[in-house]
Amino acid sequence: MAAIDLGTRRELFVDSLLIDKLKKSSLQLHEPQPREIVLEHNTPWEGQFSLYHTIIHDGDKYLLYYRGWQEPSDPAVYCVAVSDDGVHFERPQIGKHAWQGDGQNNIILNEEPYTHTVAPFIDTRPGVAPEQRFKAFTRHLTDPDAEGKRHAALHGMVSADGVHWEMLGTEPLITDGKFDSQNVGFWSEAEGQYVAYYRTFSAHEGMQEPHRGPTTTAKSLRRIKRATSKDFIHWEPGVIMDYRQGEDQAPAEEFYINQTRPYFRAPHIYVALPARFMDQRHPVSKAELEQMSVHETQLTACSDACFMTARPGNSWYDRTFMEGFIKPRIGASHWTARCNYPVDGVVQTGPEEMSVYVCEHYAQPGNQVRRYSMRLDGFASVRAPHSGGEMITKPLVFAGNRLELNYATSAAGSLRVEIRDAEGKPIPGYSLREAEDIFGNKIAGCAAWKKQGTDVSALAGRPVILRFVMGDADLYSMRFAD
Repeated sequence: MAAIDLGTRRELFVDSLLIDKLKKSSLQLHEPQPREIVLEHNTPWEGQFSLYHTIIHDGDKYLLYYRGWQEPSDPAVYCVAVSDDGVHFERPQIGKHAWQGDGQNNIILNEEPYTHTVAPFIDTRPGVAPEQRFKAFTRHLTDPDAEGKRHAALHGMVSADGVHWEMLGTEPLITDGKFDSQNVGFWSEAEGQYVAYYRTFSAHEGMQEPHRGPTTTAKSLRRIKRATSKDFIHWEPGVIMDYRQGEDQAPAEEFYINQTRPYFRAPHIYVALPARFMDQRHPVSKAELEQMSVHETQLTACSDACFMTARPGNSWYDRTFMEGFIKPRIGASHWTARCNYPVDGVVQTGPEEMSVYVCEHYAQPGNQVRRYSMRLDGFASVRAPHSGGEMITKPLVFAGNRLELNYATSAAGSLRVEIRDAEGKPIPGYSLREAEDIFGNKIAGCAAWKKQGTDVSALAGRPVILRFVMGDADLYSMRFAD
């Protein structure tokens, strides 16, 4: 087995990439904790159909973008709210577009159809022009063809400040999809190119049976395509993303949005927070629907948020965890169609905390956005019970001089690390018997040994295998650091 070259990059235990064996331990998905409401869509230009949010952490501020939309018969606008902590958001008075004669609002785009689905991002490509530091995809319909049909396409938009936008040329960038949802893109540091994940539809062919969930009985499913570009202008044809669990194909589920972005502490791992769409599955009674004043178009489905990952260059998502990531909360208002759609983006909101956001009460008078919190790297972990368990890695090659761990134990818990050679034999000075028993709750703790302390520099550059022996403990991430 060829050794995995880690260098000093951080690896999260969100898939089985590093794992060779688990003994009485398992990969555990962790659910974000609901926090405060950060935005209520209660202005005249927003309303019950506000959706397709994106959050961006830019220096000392957080930008929350979203579509403002009262009714399907009304025009949609595109807005931004601003925060200095990711918790308390305000609508800046931009004064760029008047709403019914009033220019005091936070509208940044008001020309349909570009306002229906927009997904901005900060372009981190080295040397990007300042006036194009912000980029976005926006959906548009082409001019009628010879048969009078109009087709959907993705166009590009650019901005220097994230507020004042202009079209990137007149030609569409990507045309091989449906795009009737949020379509995301980013500069991939790991791939050295732009990557896009966008909406398409496809039939069942090639999918594993039996299909899971009521939505997969449809003849054509909502699917996700991936495309790449070196310059954001010329894009390679898209490839439909598959779903896998290890080496096996995962059951098909229908995702309405994909929300795929590089994780900010490990940009070689793409984290996706898709909305799982369950059509014709509705636990809310007719009386409850009438009482909540749910719009008539949103009565026959429910949704939750899932967690997936993708690695650079892969044409599939890893579905290690099929369970819901953010489940509908108690109350009928959380169980109608297109509720619980995750906001595009995961951001750090404290020294040890990151946040995700969810749109609640879609197509209801109380449409709003709620924040959920997690520990840094805390999507998933290797978990061992009180009785003890182990995780043994595949062969690794690293750089650096210490092994940094993100872990949590109970007061009675423990974690020890043994380092073995490529043949699986404990290396003198780093055996389990010589390993220090570490316990507590740290984002950046270090493995240690009785004589060597935390220093592993003598092993850098040679293939090694790590053996984690744990009790009542979670291991979220690791990296060899300088």
